[in-house]
Amino acid sequence: MDMATGQISRWFAEEGAKVKKGDVLFEIETDKAAMEIDAPASGTLRDVTGKERVDIPVGEPVAWIYADDELYDVKQGEAQISPLVGELSARPTEGGAVSPTSRSFAPPSALPGISLTRGEIGQLQGARATPLARRLAREAGLKIAEIQGSGPRGRVVRADVEAAVAARGATTLVQPTAGIPVEVSSVPAPASKPMSDDQVLKLFAEGSYELVPHDNMRKTIARRLVEAKSTIPHFYLTLDCELDALLALRTQLNAAAPMRKTDTGEVPAYKLSVNDLVIKAMAMALMAVPDANASWTENAMVKHKHADVGVAVSIPGGLITPIIRHADEKTLSVISNEMKDLASRARSRKLKPEEYQGGTTAVSNLGMFGIKDFAAVINPPHATILAVGAGEERAVVKKGEIKIATVMSVTLSTDHRAVDGALGAELLGAFKRMIENPMGMLV
Repeated sequence: MDMATGQISRWFAEEGAKVKKGDVLFEIETDKAAMEIDAPASGTLRDVTGKERVDIPVGEPVAWIYADDELYDVKQGEAQISPLVGELSARPTEGGAVSPTSRSFAPPSALPGISLTRGEIGQLQGARATPLARRLAREAGLKIAEIQGSGPRGRVVRADVEAAVAARGATTLVQPTAGIPVEVSSVPAPASKPMSDDQVLKLFAEGSYELVPHDNMRKTIARRLVEAKSTIPHFYLTLDCELDALLALRTQLNAAAPMRKTDTGEVPAYKLSVNDLVIKAMAMALMAVPDANASWTENAMVKHKHADVGVAVSIPGGLITPIIRHADEKTLSVISNEMKDLASRARSRKLKPEEYQGGTTAVSNLGMFGIKDFAAVINPPHATILAVGAGEERAVVKKGEIKIATVMSVTLSTDHRAVDGALGAELLGAFKRMIENPMGMLV
């Protein structure tokens, strides 16, 4: 839902192929996963415009499906387009003008003897334009119908309006509230802009580097990180948790795991990791402090009834956050096995969108890399994310004596609009109690 473009990684049907409703037509490679797309109707696949491994805007047609009695008949010299994708049946009038009889879109190649540009198609359809383009045209005093669109299906986009303004030589925008023209040159520029690619490359000697183009995943991660850090007021809380009781319980539970038969022989029904217990502890902490189990919107606070915990998983080229739904209600063994399955499919990009979108919080664990502590970036719509460091032996003071304990540092990042300092401290305290008294997670 947050993508602007996608790529077709593979077509399973060729031009002119007979397809049935439900047949797999092609595979889409998004920034997170690869998904197979089924045929929405039965018929003949024609006018395939979506090419493999090419960025395609969301909403752009990639092919048309025709019913058998709607195919172009060369002898009749007519083309009838399937109602599934709409039609633009245009015929010359006596004066030679083209009179549209329908406003929906069909590929120009299906109309015999008629060649239309995207802009002409947009005019035939009526003014297609994005909301931003309409507003800019209105402010510049331009009629949207007179602007030739370059977007999908002849839609007028921002660049088209700006080009029209430049071509007209417009120098003012109307400010309706005051009735005073405002010079375009007087509108303040953004406070700061990132360096352009050319500016960056000029800082390095030619031949001292190689360029590796960003894939869709890396572009999306970059965009969402900038969005998160720019729009969410982050607030950080850190504390230490002793792990000795948790490690002892984990050893006992793994030793008590029943055996199950597989193709390769008998294996334990589950094998708990520290991260599995962290997920459960975070879920139960959210249920113990329900005000922190929230998401921010401009009009209301979204209070969640369950704890859906996302877990950051590193995959080639980036990371993804599959979600353990209702983690507060699931047993440790169920969480462990579900997490292993999600992580495996995440690395092969086989997750479904509903398996990584949403959630009420997240956990990011870098302890296995020896990282002591760090602060994670919140992943909207979450209001919190827990950064987990390595468990290591440290000297601690107990009743005036120095003891050795296994300690793990954790940092809670919160959206200060939804979870303030005191509430975040209460949540982190509840998490610490669960970790240091892990038997509570079994009842």
